[in-house]
Amino acid sequence: MDPVILILLSSGLFLGWSLGANDAANVFGTAVGSRMVRFRTAAIICGVFVVVGAVAGGAGTTHGLGKLGAVNALPGAFTVALAAAATVYWMTKLGLPVSVTQAIVGGIIGWNIFSGSLTDMSALARIVGTWVACPILGALFAFVLYKVVAFFIWLLKPHLIRLDFYTRVGLVLAGAFGAYCLGANNIANVMGVFVSSSPLGDTSVAGLFAVTSAHKLFLLGGLAIAVGVFYSKRVMMTVGEKIMPVSPVGAWVVVVAQSLVLFVFSSRWLQGLVLQAGMPAIPLVPVSSSQAVVGAVIGVGLCHGFRGVRQIKWSVLAKIGSGWVSTPVISGLLCFVLLFVLQNVFELKVREPVRYELSPPVIERLEEAGVPVAKLASLAGEGIEGGVRFRDDVRRAAGLSGKQLDLVVRSAEVHPIRLDRAKLENIDPLYLSAPQVEALWALAGRSFDHKWQLREALARAPAWRLLDPARPANKAHNTALHRQLDYVCRTFHVGADEKK
Repeated sequence: MDPVILILLSSGLFLGWSLGANDAANVFGTAVGSRMVRFRTAAIICGVFVVVGAVAGGAGTTHGLGKLGAVNALPGAFTVALAAAATVYWMTKLGLPVSVTQAIVGGIIGWNIFSGSLTDMSALARIVGTWVACPILGALFAFVLYKVVAFFIWLLKPHLIRLDFYTRVGLVLAGAFGAYCLGANNIANVMGVFVSSSPLGDTSVAGLFAVTSAHKLFLLGGLAIAVGVFYSKRVMMTVGEKIMPVSPVGAWVVVVAQSLVLFVFSSRWLQGLVLQAGMPAIPLVPVSSSQAVVGAVIGVGLCHGFRGVRQIKWSVLAKIGSGWVSTPVISGLLCFVLLFVLQNVFELKVREPVRYELSPPVIERLEEAGVPVAKLASLAGEGIEGGVRFRDDVRRAAGLSGKQLDLVVRSAEVHPIRLDRAKLENIDPLYLSAPQVEALWALAGRSFDHKWQLREALARAPAWRLLDPARPANKAHNTALHRQLDYVCRTFHVGADEKK
C-alpha cells in the first residue's frame, strides 16, 4: 500500500482505536464492572466479533451516514476523521463514555460548512432522532428483560452456583452478539467518510466474488477498533461501576439491551420486515452504544422502584450528558479549523468542487415535473460551484416551494458517471442480482452527467424498476433499490483524476 494512502487513512484507524477504547467498552462494561468476566477475556471476544460485524454488516449504516454529506476528497476525509478521533480521545482521557457517532456527525457538518456543501437536513434529523431514541430504547429493553428474567429466576429457583454459571455464559454470548452489532453499526463512524474517496480499488477473487473497496476499509477499521478495545478498561469501569452498581444478572440484561438497540439500527433484514408490515422505515444509521448502555443501566435501576432510582448517580449522568452535548460542537469546530490549515498552509486539496448546472436535459426534466423553469432562465447553462451557493441563487431567482427547490438542486448536480468495463468486471455480485448486473453490462461504455440520467436508463430493465410506493409490500424493495443505485453511482463516478 502507498505510504501516503496509509497516512491519510491513519486518522480513520485512530478513530477506530478511539471507538474501541470508548464505545466498544460498553459491550462488556457491566460484565467487567460486576466482576463476572475478566477484562482480558472480554477484550478478546469483543475484538474478534467486532471485526466480523464490521465486514459482514457495515454497509447499511454507512449508506445512512453518507446521506448526511459525501466527503469527496481523501485529505478532507482524513481531516473529518482526525477531528472526531481527537475529540473522542480527549473525552476518553476524561473517562467519559461519549458518542463517536456524534463526533463524526459534527466533523461531517464542519466539512459541509467549509466546502459549501449542502447538509441533508432530513438525514440529520433522523440521526439526531436516534440520539433521543437510543437511551430510551435501551432503558425500555432493559426494563422488560429484567422483569422477565427475574420472573423466571423466581419460578425456577436455581441454585446460586448454577445461576452464577449460567450468568457468566450468558454474559459471554451476549457480549459476542453485542460486539458483532457494534461492528456492524459503528464501522460507518470509523470508515464511512472514506467510502466516497476510497483509494482502495475493488478486487475480484477468482471470479467468484468481489472484495469491494468498502469491504477493505471496513476490515481495516474493524481491526483498529479491536486494538482499541484493549485500552478500554477505564471507561468500562465508568459504565460498570460509577453510574449505578448492578448485579450479575443486571449486567447481562444491560449487555443484551444495548446490543438489541444497535441491532435495530443496523439490520437491513429487520428494516425490510418493518417496511413490509406497512410501518415507517427504521433509519439505518450509526448510533451510540454509550447512550444505549447508559439507558439500559437506568432501565435496570427503574426495575427496583424508588430504591433503584436513588442508587443512580445522577451527577455522573449529568457529566456524561454534558459530554454528549459538547462532542459534536467540539468536533465540528475542530474539523473546520483543521480543514483551513490543511488547505491554506499545507496546500492539500480537502474537497473536490461539485458543480451544478441547469443544462437543457435538466430544464426539460424540471419542466416535465411542473417546475416553473421560466424563472430560472437567468441561471440556465451557467455552471455554479457549491451546493449552498447554487441553492441560494435558485431561491433568489424563483420563489419555489421546498420540494421544487430540492428537485432543482438534486437534478442539476453534475456527477459524471462512466460505466467502465474494467469496473464492471469487479462489481459485487453479492450486492446486486444477476439481472441487475446484466442491465449494467447492457449500458457498458456509456457516460452520464447526472445520477438521475443513469437511474432512468437502468429503469428500463425490470430489475432496476421502482414499484408503486403506495403498497406497503413494495417499500422494502424500493428502499433496497435506492441503496443499490447509490452504490452504482458511487462505483462508476468519474473523479477529477480520471477525467485527465
